Amino acid sequence: MNFFRGVITGQATGPQPTGAETIQKLCDRVASSTLLEDRRDAVRALKSLSKKYRMEVGTQAMDHLINILQTDRSDSEILGYALDTLYNIICNDEEEEQDENAQKQTDDLGAQFTEKFIQDPEHITLLLTLLEEFDFHVRWPGVKLLTALLKNQGVQVQGIVLVSPMGVSRLMDLLADSREVIRNDGLLLLQQLTKGNAAIQKIVAFENAFERLLEIISDEGCSDGGIVVEDCLLLLLNLLKNNSSNQNFFKEGSYIQKMKPWFEVGDDNSGWSAQKVTNLHLMLQLVRVMVSPVNSPGATASCQKSMYQCGLLQQLCTILMATGVPADILTETINTVSEVIRGSQVNQDYFASVNAPSNPPRPAIVVLLMSMVNERQPFVLRCAVLYCFQCFLYRNQKGQGEIVSTLLPSTIDANSISAGQLLCGGLFSVDSLSNWCAAVALAHALQDNLTQKEQLLRVQLATSLGKPPVSLLQQCTNILSQGSKVQTRVGLLMLLCTWISNCPIAVTHFLHNQDNVPFLTAQISENLGEDERLVQGLCALLLGICIYYNDNSLENYTKEKLKQLIEKRIGKENFVEKLGFITKHELYSRAALKPQPIFPSPEQMLFDHEFTKLVKELEGVITKAVHKSSEEDKKEEEVKKTLEQHDNIVTQYKELIREQDAQIQELKEQVASMTTQTDQMQATISQQLSQIQQHKDQYNILKLKLGKDSQSQPSTQADGSQVNGLQTEELSQLREELEELRKQHTLLQTQVGDKDALIDSLVSAGFRSPVRELLTTGDSSQMSCFITSACGNLLQELEALKSQVQSQLADINQLKTERQELLRRAEAGSRLSAQMSETERLKVQAGLEQQLASATSTVAILQTEKSKLQSELQESKKEQDDLLMLLADQDQKIHGLKQRLKDLGEPVQKQPTLSGEQTSDEEDEDED
Repeated sequence: MNFFRGVITGQATGPQPTGAETIQKLCDRVASSTLLEDRRDAVRALKSLSKKYRMEVGTQAMDHLINILQTDRSDSEILGYALDTLYNIICNDEEEEQDENAQKQTDDLGAQFTEKFIQDPEHITLLLTLLEEFDFHVRWPGVKLLTALLKNQGVQVQGIVLVSPMGVSRLMDLLADSREVIRNDGLLLLQQLTKGNAAIQKIVAFENAFERLLEIISDEGCSDGGIVVEDCLLLLLNLLKNNSSNQNFFKEGSYIQKMKPWFEVGDDNSGWSAQKVTNLHLMLQLVRVMVSPVNSPGATASCQKSMYQCGLLQQLCTILMATGVPADILTETINTVSEVIRGSQVNQDYFASVNAPSNPPRPAIVVLLMSMVNERQPFVLRCAVLYCFQCFLYRNQKGQGEIVSTLLPSTIDANSISAGQLLCGGLFSVDSLSNWCAAVALAHALQDNLTQKEQLLRVQLATSLGKPPVSLLQQCTNILSQGSKVQTRVGLLMLLCTWISNCPIAVTHFLHNQDNVPFLTAQISENLGEDERLVQGLCALLLGICIYYNDNSLENYTKEKLKQLIEKRIGKENFVEKLGFITKHELYSRAALKPQPIFPSPEQMLFDHEFTKLVKELEGVITKAVHKSSEEDKKEEEVKKTLEQHDNIVTQYKELIREQDAQIQELKEQVASMTTQTDQMQATISQQLSQIQQHKDQYNILKLKLGKDSQSQPSTQADGSQVNGLQTEELSQLREELEELRKQHTLLQTQVGDKDALIDSLVSAGFRSPVRELLTTGDSSQMSCFITSACGNLLQELEALKSQVQSQLADINQLKTERQELLRRAEAGSRLSAQMSETERLKVQAGLEQQLASATSTVAILQTEKSKLQSELQESKKEQDDLLMLLADQDQKIHGLKQRLKDLGEPVQKQPTLSGEQTSDEEDEDED
């Protein structure tokens, strides 16, 4: 222990051992010590020496440290020391302020030790296992060590992690660690792990990485967050860039909608920190990854649609028109909006409707074009605006028409600035970069749009006072002939080539000017310097387009005469050679790679991406057209005419086939409709047949029931008599029941009449008069007993009357039921009678209807009687209520008289109860 303490503190006595000797002794101690404390102290000492003596520790101690990781798994402290030591000898980032050679040696040293560590793949597997330990002193150095290994030997370590069971899943658990330092270093680890490995990128994405990363970004404050947000965005870029599977998963998981809050920068744009600018720059790059032109068209279109629907495009346009936004963020926002609207008609229409917050409001396109043609604006910003304008017009014939219409005489508004006016102003300004940008922008307004090419021929320009206006086409050729800068001439030549290609009318207008062809031949035939070769090649391309798309309408400049002119003045081989200068140019190849115009300096801004496609398309056909003789041209014309005739014939047959297809489709629909009707009719017939069969069965059953008496008669008469007999028997039974009900009703009426007479006699003779007498005499006890007795008798009679009425109602309901049964039987009889002869059926039906009418009238009579009884019952109830009210009044009067007698001191006579017993005064008081 004293030895270790001396090594660490540097206070050992005697001759000091060298670093290599000390490290050797420590390695021996690690290998031979049986006590855990001794090994732990030795590993701690190696850790302290690992930075200064990196070579010695890495060479002598690496195997011992790996052995510690395998054997001492139970002690987290020694594991942490071992992992820190390995990290110090492998990592290359600890050295500071080194010269270039020293830094290179350091990098080589880290790569050597990394290669030695990963020679056995089990070492990486062991490290992944240690990352499952929750102890901070083990997990954190393990994360840093694996990150360093990936930095030094990324491809090899990625391969080992990929084949390791649950290797990527273990690393994804780091993002869920509650300790921020481990989570943040886990982000750095996953950045290194996902670089350039699509398989690992897919696994990480399907381990719910998108959800977790977006949550971290949101928790950290989105664009206002710190460097953790930057790390999350870098990891997202690794997962999505050039990975169509992850992009599709990101879109289908509705994560695009969760990106919208990132771009809510607010109204106060005065203070932008460097970290916020970095974060927002990465967020914009992430949007561009989803809608990049190099992605598949279907995936890009789907993402563009989602960005419009969730409001992300609207948010970006808000940033685009905001004030106080830093220049680099504004430039990247313009590029992002460009790719979000590129080729999407809905997004392009929305962008055309965006207005800048100015007074008066101006379209965003006009404001951007003003920046593009302004030479004081930054170069990268002007390139971004050009790209935005190109994307707005890409496959957007509606937008192309709107731009060209602003140049036509009928639509020019002198009080406002239009996009066409800005393009013309930039086309003829003194700034060569503005000339080039305006020419390319105008060429995109004509791309693959024959209608707009012809419309642009109508544009007239006023060059100076007192001179007649000239066409835009003529003005472009005039500037070419004046010998302006190379960049300006290249832009104008690209515009002219795009304009007259595939447009014979524009070719005729161009050739109609007698100076154009001599100028082109003179430019091509001269031997000029290296910088002029590109202009010569573009002139050759323009002259070749005049030959290929010539309709021979001008006698002096037919195809044949132009080819003869080339052969005499230039030479065919020289012409083809000059034409080939275009594709051999270095900047041509660079422009052909990507649609976005990216140039290191304004001087190298010469070629447009869409123009490179046009050159590739026309170079071969122009070369063939120049080498063809007149006889070949005639043969080709004949072949074209023959092909046109064949095309016309084919077109006629196509139209005939379309008509026949339409007729066939119509006939198919009719057949389908008739088949449906047939099925319905067959179902109806089947149903009717089943009903007929049921009627036949019922008919046969009735025949069997009628017996043998009907055998001597004809079948139809027998059937009718059987049915008639059956119905007569049933009707006779019903008549008997009705007679019995009538008798019961008569009896009830008699009883009701007796009760009415009793009530009348009681009221007239025996009830009301005694009541009046009792009231006049004041004998309250007699009156109370009499009223109570009369009410009790009346209630009993009313209850009896109620029961009788209810019985009568039950009889009436039973009669209704029997009537319904009779109706049902009558309907059955009518269905059966449909099979009889008409005369018999009418006879039976008449009899049944007569009986039914009789029964109906009987029921009506009974219902009338029922209503009468109910009304009488209501009158009886009313009389009872009157009696009860009278009794209550009498009780109240008696009580009042008793109270007066008591107050006067008179004795109160005892009242007899209904049971005949006498009550005392005290009991009366209790009752009161």
